[in-house]
Amino acid sequence: MDADKVFKALGDPTRRRLLDLLCERNGQTLGELCDNLDMARQSATQHLEILEAANLVSTVKRGREKLHFINPVPLHEVYERWVRKFESQRLSLLHDLKKELEGE
Repeated sequence: MDADKVFKALGDPTRRRLLDLLCERNGQTLGELCDNLDMARQSATQHLEILEAANLVSTVKRGREKLHFINPVPLHEVYERWVRKFESQRLSLLHDLKKELEGE
């Protein structure tokens, strides 16, 4: 995983919106995605290319159409590397606070 590409891709609200749209309904065409965005197809294509470069979106050709699919693996890798370790510490602290407040 190239974490820099993933973070760059996630750093833009339009690209996050595209991922949300694919999460709601995977396998959409560029036209279907553009129906839910206020931008030209060319701009949406540029955003999708960045998502593809980060491996967050993959495509499959179906005749003349190109279907876009979300790839959750890089997101999971970011979670495992950057979120999970902090989550464990936080939960441990909350557990200790609960015990102290309850007088255990």
